[in-house]
Amino acid sequence: MPVRYGSIVDEHQAVRRYAGVFDLSHMGELRVSGPGAADGLAHALVSDPGRLAEGRAQYSLVCQPDGGVIDDFIVYRLGAEDFLVVPNASNREVVAEALAARLAGHDASLGDETLSTSLVAMQGPAAADLLSGLTSLDLGSLRFYACAEATVAGVPALVARTGYTGEDGFELFVAWDDGPALWDALLQTGAADQTLPCGLGARDTLRLEAGMPLYGNELDREVTPYEAGLGRFVKLDRSQPFVGRVALEARALSVLERQLVGLVLSGRAIARHGHPVHRTGEATPVGVVTSGSQSPTLSVPIAMAYVPPADATPGTMLEVAVRGTAIPAEVVPLPFYRRSR
Repeated sequence: MPVRYGSIVDEHQAVRRYAGVFDLSHMGELRVSGPGAADGLAHALVSDPGRLAEGRAQYSLVCQPDGGVIDDFIVYRLGAEDFLVVPNASNREVVAEALAARLAGHDASLGDETLSTSLVAMQGPAAADLLSGLTSLDLGSLRFYACAEATVAGVPALVARTGYTGEDGFELFVAWDDGPALWDALLQTGAADQTLPCGLGARDTLRLEAGMPLYGNELDREVTPYEAGLGRFVKLDRSQPFVGRVALEARALSVLERQLVGLVLSGRAIARHGHPVHRTGEATPVGVVTSGSQSPTLSVPIAMAYVPPADATPGTMLEVAVRGTAIPAEVVPLPFYRRSR
């Protein structure tokens, strides 16, 4: 997936205003199936996929025994004994390894379908109208975080109303060889100057505006879901044990040492991953930027950062050190952008 096909800003704005198409075929696709699939995943993950109705999906995380995040992903329940886990590309092998170990003793099998699957997404306010011309599936009845089997542009597809942009949209799982034809069909169904192919650059600015974490930036093995503001996805209201439960129960009851916040910077300087965050006028850093960019939608520099809870109240003024210069930054609630419903 390239950083950009043309202009990152143009690709970003296409998604916010009309529609953009993403080739996500680098993502992993792991199939967990069998009578023990639901219980096995409940043991492996912080959520409880067994609570999902067939045709529904949930955001989840797989954690270490100490609560650190190994990866975050979406889990789809395709059938009573059939689940699809879609990990980040760089974490596919470690997630597969963790799942294989944690499914042991459960009557479930794990298959890696990554190299036989193409994943293409259409995201944006016009996505539903555009895609409806390519499928007989009633997209209006497909709820957010739901999925259904259908034919799209003449090829069999799993159509999921999910995405990573903060907009309405769909992710389409098809056979590997059907990916190019589906890609072409999605781009051709909209106006040529409005439906654009989108690369990693636009994906990153879109997800940043939407306050969505990126593994390796906001999430890693040193961070638990609670620091990242994802504690609501840890399902402690169930009796069965899961990997990391003891540590996460303790973390849920403890005072956090750091938490993820949004920052809006003054001026034009851009905060980047790793830039230190300071209290105003102080030399010792209290936090660190995890992601930052100019916001094409809001026309201001934005960033996410980890800071102590004492500095996390919206309206607090901090400073980010950008190339040796202290840039004022205001703490703001996440997300920076929320689409109109």
